[in-house]
Amino acid sequence: MRQATSPIMISKEQPGFVKTPAIEKIVHRAMLYASAGLPIHLTGPTGTGKTSIAMQVAARLGRPVVIVHGDEEFGTSDFVGGYQGYSQKSVKDNFIHSVKKNQNELRKIWVDNRLTVACKQGHTFLYDEFTRSRPEANNILLSVLEERTLDMSGQQSNDGFVKVHPEFTAIFTSNPLEYAGVHKSQDALRDRMVTLRLGTYDRASEVAIVEAKSGIAHKDAERIVDLVRAVRKANPRNHGHIPSIRAGIRIATITKNYGGKVATSDGDFVQACIDIMDSEQSDADHGSLKDLIVTAVKEHCGSKGAGSKTKNKSNSQA
Repeated sequence: MRQATSPIMISKEQPGFVKTPAIEKIVHRAMLYASAGLPIHLTGPTGTGKTSIAMQVAARLGRPVVIVHGDEEFGTSDFVGGYQGYSQKSVKDNFIHSVKKNQNELRKIWVDNRLTVACKQGHTFLYDEFTRSRPEANNILLSVLEERTLDMSGQQSNDGFVKVHPEFTAIFTSNPLEYAGVHKSQDALRDRMVTLRLGTYDRASEVAIVEAKSGIAHKDAERIVDLVRAVRKANPRNHGHIPSIRAGIRIATITKNYGGKVATSDGDFVQACIDIMDSEQSDADHGSLKDLIVTAVKEHCGSKGAGSKTKNKSNSQA
């Protein structure tokens, strides 16, 4: 039996993973359930660290990891496997000098796919943004999560039913239903998971993340986080998408890259704030949100106490 995927080992010490009390609390909760063999589901808006936390939990479980990214085109075979190609066997029998016998045999080759590999070998199955796949494609997971049995009888496999390995663990992530390209998952599937709802982090965690991911100075990271949080607070989806911590990371990374100042006196910095936090808005919302961003920049990055020019140095965590 062949397999179409190779699991990976994730180091427990990930340089890009920022540890703060708030983040560690979430990881601790997830580990309580995952260690007991329960499937966990991390859900929340974009930029809340769902995938990073899922990877960290998978790393701490200490098992090889099979990663799947949700896709509209997925079908059952993308999880279970299928026949891919043929093998041919030829036998020539000339044991008796006057008698020749030729025997040819052609067999289809079954190849295990990602879910089957994880179930058989006890790997951690990390299904990122699982609601981007159609609900019917995810039906195969119902018996895996509840009865701990993988039903392959409908896939023309010789295995029929596969007993799930005792160390198999499943981790899911998803975006809110209102996001484009997201399907509503089955109630029966969600009922089999322990769901942890993620939101925006506390100020200290966001500052630590921006500083670590961009390499910018701590004081500058504070100013950038404060202006992003101000826009977020003043714009609770009144103008569409609200800026996540990703906006802060991008603003900090760009400013550090060109050696700019986190201040209103730096026109490129101000324009970067507008371009990044206004990028998800419609034309109708553009003007009002731009005013919010400019006001926040003036309030938190004004000339009084504004940061000095950033130094463009390489950062191992960026």
